[in-house]
Amino acid sequence: MTVTALARSCGLSRSTVLYYESIGLLRQVSRTAGNYRAYGERDLARLRQICVFRGSGLKLEDIRALLDGGHSDAASVLERRLNEIGTEIERLRSHQHAIVRLLQKRTSFRRNEMVTKDKLVGIMRAAGLTEDDMKRFHKEFEKSAPAEHQEFLEFLHISGDEIKHIREWSRE
Repeated sequence: MTVTALARSCGLSRSTVLYYESIGLLRQVSRTAGNYRAYGERDLARLRQICVFRGSGLKLEDIRALLDGGHSDAASVLERRLNEIGTEIERLRSHQHAIVRLLQKRTSFRRNEMVTKDKLVGIMRAAGLTEDDMKRFHKEFEKSAPAEHQEFLEFLHISGDEIKHIREWSRE
């Protein structure tokens, strides 16, 4: 069979089969009169075994050792790869937990760094605004953008009851 037919029979690309041949996982085969590679059943069986090992996550050098070295050390190769996969899973879980912690800190960081009602009132007073000026501010905010006014009050960490009270007198 041709390289393309061999590749298709295993669900691989032609270039993958040629690569396996170039690194010695597959043997160099004879060529037909038309200069095509001619693979046989033995090559197909070996390629299928390579696909099984690759599907199990084995590295190409381990596959070579299993195929060329016989099955005497197959268990040790498989156990080593199993341990490597376990280590990799632990590393990925560690990354996953670190990302979750960063996301949690980012959320709490944003909350901790926000301006509070007391800080804003202090800034407004320092800028010369009176109680009446601040009330006009809230009334205009409530009239022109009520949903954003609600968000703004929540942003200032004002309690739900106080927000309700501010919004009620802002509508008067």
